[in-house]
Parts: sequence; C-alpha cells; structure tokens
Amino acid sequence: MRVVTAAQMRALDRAAMEEYGIPGLVLMENAGLAVVRVIREMLGGLRDRRVAVFAGKGNNGGDGLVAARHLFNAGAEVKLLLLARPEEMTGDAGVNLAIWKKMGQPVYTVSDREDLNAVRLFLVGADLVVDAIFGTGFRGAAREPAAGVIETINAGGRPVVSVDVPSGLEADTGQVHGPCVRAARTVTFALPKLGLVQEPGRSHAGVLHVADISIPAFLLEPGTPGRYLITADMVRGWLPVRPAWVHKGDCGRVLVVAGSRGMAGAACLAALGAARAGAGLTTLAVPAGIQDVVAGKLMEIITAGLPQTAEGSLSREARREIMLRLEGADALALGPGLSRHLETVALVRELLPNLRLPCVLDADGLNSLAGDTALLGRVRAPLVLTPHPGEMARLLGRTTAEIQSARVKTAEEAAAAWGKVVLLKGASTVIASPDGNTYINSTGNPGMATGGSGDVLTGVIAALLAAGVDAARAAAAGAYLHGLAGDLAAREKGVYGLLAGDILARLPEALARVMAGETDGPAVEVF
Repeated sequence: MRVVTAAQMRALDRAAMEEYGIPGLVLMENAGLAVVRVIREMLGGLRDRRVAVFAGKGNNGGDGLVAARHLFNAGAEVKLLLLARPEEMTGDAGVNLAIWKKMGQPVYTVSDREDLNAVRLFLVGADLVVDAIFGTGFRGAAREPAAGVIETINAGGRPVVSVDVPSGLEADTGQVHGPCVRAARTVTFALPKLGLVQEPGRSHAGVLHVADISIPAFLLEPGTPGRYLITADMVRGWLPVRPAWVHKGDCGRVLVVAGSRGMAGAACLAALGAARAGAGLTTLAVPAGIQDVVAGKLMEIITAGLPQTAEGSLSREARREIMLRLEGADALALGPGLSRHLETVALVRELLPNLRLPCVLDADGLNSLAGDTALLGRVRAPLVLTPHPGEMARLLGRTTAEIQSARVKTAEEAAAAWGKVVLLKGASTVIASPDGNTYINSTGNPGMATGGSGDVLTGVIAALLAAGVDAARAAAAGAYLHGLAGDLAAREKGVYGLLAGDILARLPEALARVMAGETDGPAVEVF
C-alpha cells in the first residue's frame, strides 16, 4: 500500500480539483462522511449520542464541520468548538461553517486557557470526541490554546476519532514535539500519510482507516519509485509457490557464518530462522571450538567448524573454507555473534568484495564496517544490511537519537549512498532500496525487543534470498513475517518475557497464514 508525504497528498488533491474538475467542497464532503461512517460503527448508531467536535481553521477543521453536520442530521447531539475566530474560517471550511450556522447550531470558541473549563464540561457529557484541530500541514509543537485543548482531550478519557492525522503529529515524520492527541481511531483520506505508519505516530493514531474521497483511483496507483506499507497481500505475491514435485535442493541453500565463544546462541538462532522460513538446506559454519555445542542443539542443521583465533572467534584462515562452501549455497547470512576481534573483522572485510551470491550482513558483520563504509562500493553481490539504530549510528557517525528522529530519511540516504538494501530495525522497521523504493513494516510488537530476535530475522531474510526473492523484497517480506510471528507469539504469551525462540516457533504459522490469505484483520482498514 502506497504511503505519501503531506506535499504529495496536496499534489493529489490539486490534481483532482484542477485537472479533473472535482470541487474541493466535494472532497471535503466525502471526507466528513467517512469520519461519520467510522463514528457510527464505533457507537453502534448515532441517535441521541453526544459528540464534541474540535475544529481548527484550516481544511481539517472543514472536514470536522462536515462531520458535525451529518452527525446532527443523524440525531446526535453535537457541540462544535472552534479553535479560531469564526471570521478566520475561509474557503471551503468557511462555507461549511456558514451552513452550520444557517442550521441554527451554536458555535463555541476556545481562545485561551481560561476556556478549558468549558472544554472539560463538554467532555464530561460526550460519548466521543472528533479531533479536527490540525491537519497534515502541522509542524513543530502545538501552541496555546490548542496545546491546552489537546491535553484536556487526552485527560478526558473519551474515545477520540482524529481527522486525517492526530493533532500535534507531524504527518511526514511521525514525530511528536509537544501535546498530541491520542486517538482511538484515525480516518485518513485517499492514502496513509508517512507519519501515521511510523512511531510514535502509529501509536497516537490508533486504528487507521483509509477512506476514499473520490480522488480518481489511477492518481493513487503505486508510483515508481515510491514508499509502501508492507501488507500480507504484497508478501504473498513476492513468495515463490512450491510445486508438488519440489525437493530440498530446490528450496534454497543457506550458509550461515556466525558465532564465537560465548555467542553460540546467536549463530543457532540465525540458522534456525533460515530453516523455519523455508530454506531446504541450512549449513551453520562456526569457530571450531563451538561446533560441538551448536551441533548438539541443532538436529536439522548441518554444522561446520572453521579455523579460529585464540579468543574463540573466526580467524582469517577461515576465508578459504567459507568461499568453498559458498559454491554450494544460494545465500549467505554473515555476522550474528561473530565478535569484534580484529582478525574476525579483517575476515569479514576480505569476504565481502569476493561474494557472488546474495548476503544478509548483520550484527558484528556490520560493526566490521564502522568507520569505512566505502568498502560497500566494492561489493558486487546483492547485499541486505540490517542495522539496529545503534549500529546505524556507528556506521554513519551519528547519534542514535539522530537516527531515530528521521528513520525513513536515514535509511533512504544510506541505501542511496551505499548502493545496497538497508533494513533499519525497530518499531515500524524501514527497508530502503537503492532503486528508490522504501517499505515500512506493519507487524511486530514491543515484546520483540529481546535478545536474539534480530538473529532470527537475519535467517529469515537469508532463506528468502536463497529462494530467489529480490533483495529488497526479501528484506521487506522477512520483516513482515518476522513481525507477524512475533505478534502471534505475543497473543499467546504477552509482550513481557517473549523470547526469540517463541518467534521462531511461530514462523511456520506466519508463513502459512500469509500464503493462505488468512489475516486477523488488516493493520489498516481501507474503504
């Protein structure tokens, strides 16, 4: 599903109005009607329900005014509170305010914090609140009186439906720099806005509804390149279908090079991730000193012991055997638990330019590039880099806070600069491809913030690469399936105490659900 910035959405609105002659009032009317549809569903009907509508002076407020009118016509008791002087309402929003007045309905205004007591009284009697204060053009932090109103709405304990975006949220980044409405549901129009599918915006938006407001459908079709929210339908279309006569050699052969003394678990989890994600054959190559340990844990995985340093990490002498084993593989997973031993770092740096098959580079494999990402320009094979924010900060020489404040932009810039697929882990994982396409994950939960979770993801992506899936799509599908498996595990066990092994155990079910077209309800409802 395509996602857009505020500027891109304005261009689509403008094209609908100027090129196709659809009046702005029609778009606004349809937007307000979509909000009413969601409210009716939430309240189980509208007659005698009490709704407080908070409207700003822009088009977002105009959408709220349309909703107020239709709610009133359906029998609801509506109180309209403007965060502007009536004379400031101009254009299509002003037209809808004039209609409301001609209907004989009162207009209450909020001009300073002294009016907040009235706001609290309105909330006490309300069944639901409509937030139409700020739209997609909002930036920075809300100022008074809007800041006080937003805080009061959040403290009021009433379910909130936000119009287009929760007020106080930046539509392009998902960032919150001051008070921001916490909505139960957000009704956005035509396409999801980028900030609604990134944290913390996603959490503030609640359940996201994407409503058709009559913009011509072909204007909304995917662009190339573009940004997309990963959905089950997309993933199903990317995964290969297994014919009845398939054998294990046809299902992808993954070589996992991982582990060091004390880090055998990371290596095992990556190998099992590949096997659980469908790899027909998985080989785990580790330092010789821990081969017996991993072999004892993994009945379904082939293991190999490689030359090691005195400290128990892979030595540079392992390169020759790794290259030989790559001749019988379809994809490589490199990095989990390798350590930052200088000789191991040198091994990784020597391996990368010689690769001829797809590779996932994770954890200490990534750390081997810190301070010298120019090496990536010498890697000719398809490569997926999977840093968490801290690792990305080290690679780019920035702080973790800087990475987190601009996740999409950071991943896109890195993918373009390095010419490789970049998967930036975290809530709403971002996958950026050097071809300009970006994917944002819609699955996953806080319980997945647990040791070993990323190692499992590495294995999943490697399995998809080995099955012949394009690097960017393998990364995006891997993130989705990994997150879905985590969601299934959390549904059973909760988010506290979730282990990487719980995610592993649910991977086959996640794959089966996606391939069968079975979902428990979309992350986003489209109507």
